[in-house]
Amino acid sequence: MQIFLDSLWDALKDTLIILPFLYLTYLLVSYFSHNDNEKYSKILHKTNKAGPVIGSFLGSIPQCGFSSVMSNLYSRKIVTLGTLIAVFVATSDEALPLMISKPEFIPKLLLLMAIKIIYAIIVGYIIDGMIHLFSKKKQVLHEYHDRHCHEGKEVSCEGGEILDSLNENILNDCKGHEQDHDHEQEHNHDHAHEHKCCHPDEAEGGHNHTHSHCCATNIFLDALKHTLIILIYVFIATLLINLIKGYCGGLDPLKKIFTSNIYLQILMACLIGLIPNCASSVFLVEMFMEGVIMFPALVAGLSAGAGVGLIVLYTCNFKKIGQNIFITCLMLILAIILGIITNFLPIW
Repeated sequence: MQIFLDSLWDALKDTLIILPFLYLTYLLVSYFSHNDNEKYSKILHKTNKAGPVIGSFLGSIPQCGFSSVMSNLYSRKIVTLGTLIAVFVATSDEALPLMISKPEFIPKLLLLMAIKIIYAIIVGYIIDGMIHLFSKKKQVLHEYHDRHCHEGKEVSCEGGEILDSLNENILNDCKGHEQDHDHEQEHNHDHAHEHKCCHPDEAEGGHNHTHSHCCATNIFLDALKHTLIILIYVFIATLLINLIKGYCGGLDPLKKIFTSNIYLQILMACLIGLIPNCASSVFLVEMFMEGVIMFPALVAGLSAGAGVGLIVLYTCNFKKIGQNIFITCLMLILAIILGIITNFLPIW
């Protein structure tokens, strides 16, 4: 019983110590991001080419509010896939305020943010570049096809002979192409209506998974509410760690679970990071500060997670479940790659 009481008291002390740091951080974040979703939407819509850069810096801001906003904007085709992935990768959720509260971890925090932002910008532009290249090739094929459709039976070979059989095939293809084109226009028209109402402020049926406190009318209450929520997560994580220390004589059981193999650590951290909740980022940061996981695993885990951004994506973009699964798998792969790259960097 004494071990439990000591663990409880230590967890309470450690949690209360970071209270002022957390509140000031969230107050600052609330001040700058309060009810500015529409403004950021307009900025990103006008500066699509700079989307990955802007998205990376917005994603690095504490909380997962921007990842939620970007998921909604992506479902409405306002931002590109590259911008969405850049925001997701750059998002660290609650890592920044937690590590700021302990000054000895600030150098690691700055390194963490720098690695994630640079990587987010790079992968964002690579993804957009690949999509643009694929779309360009597809457009060339459509133009070539349309040109033959308009030529009809006047398509000829170099010798001037009419290739009736070829023309007949082209005309048949044209009919099918016109039907597909009409169907595509109808689909696009319907698709526009499908996502029209999918805005954080307009979600129906209890499907608004963005943090409701992000739209609070009072930034002081907004910051206080978020601070209290994170303090609860921190208290629970710290209490569990203290109990393991007290009853097991150290953190060996946790270290055995995460193993000393850095690659397995990276994989496990990424799977934890994918959990759509800020508790996962709190748990990863606490494990890192206690020496259970290494820095590359922390970077990978925080890059795989985007807070509740994935929930918003699956909600707003529910008609394209395959696309959502692809984005989730892509996030996991990119996070693992970043963890491996970080492991080879001599700076951590």
